[in-house]
Amino acid sequence: MSDVEGTVAIITGAARGQGAAEAALLAAHGAKVVLTDVLAEQGQATADEIGASALFIEQDVSSAEGWQEVVGTTLAAFGRVDVLVNNAAISRPLKLEDTEPETYDLLYRVNQLSVYLGMRAVLAPMKQQGDGSIINISSVAGLQGTNTLFAYGATKWAVRGMTMSAALELARYKIRVNTIFPGVIDTPILDENPDRMNEALVQTTPMRRLGQPTEIAEAVLFLASSRSSFVTGADFAIDGGMSI
Repeated sequence: MSDVEGTVAIITGAARGQGAAEAALLAAHGAKVVLTDVLAEQGQATADEIGASALFIEQDVSSAEGWQEVVGTTLAAFGRVDVLVNNAAISRPLKLEDTEPETYDLLYRVNQLSVYLGMRAVLAPMKQQGDGSIINISSVAGLQGTNTLFAYGATKWAVRGMTMSAALELARYKIRVNTIFPGVIDTPILDENPDRMNEALVQTTPMRRLGQPTEIAEAVLFLASSRSSFVTGADFAIDGGMSI
């Protein structure tokens, strides 16, 4: 077992794909995991598959009240919050001129506002414990410009900035805040893109393949553990070389 045994982690967007892989790996190494998602049926099924160490909570990550419920339920069930993985995100393959304000606001609320709300919601228990690890999932689109993902890219750049500011602010409390930048990962979010776009993304990846959710989960496991105890404000690009 790794040194996350006995810790408690909240993972958003964990009903399927990358979030589900992150939750399963942490649980396999002895952590208690709280999975949240708007996909209630899939989320519960994923938690059931992980087993007794997993709890599912239906959550709209853009709701401040929803975050208070998630943290409160986690504390009631497990007594602490050691890790937060802000994984939930949505994408729309649209250029600036095709992005309506309503679409931009939706991506802002799910991809960016939720990260702020999540970090703020776990501060009190982490400060009381005197430690914690917050892992914000951005994207390779948060490291370089995009031609067809205007709103998505904007929100993912914002995640990087929030992480760096929070890392500086929270270091005094021994709360570490880091960012992971996945490349093109084989998850349902790719279903939003035209096939030709996904093919082009693979071709612009130097390793010429899709990443797997488990490859992101391994980085989450490292950042969740005390093995990364001197790591904060760091950028972890897991993108097959796309951002080089």
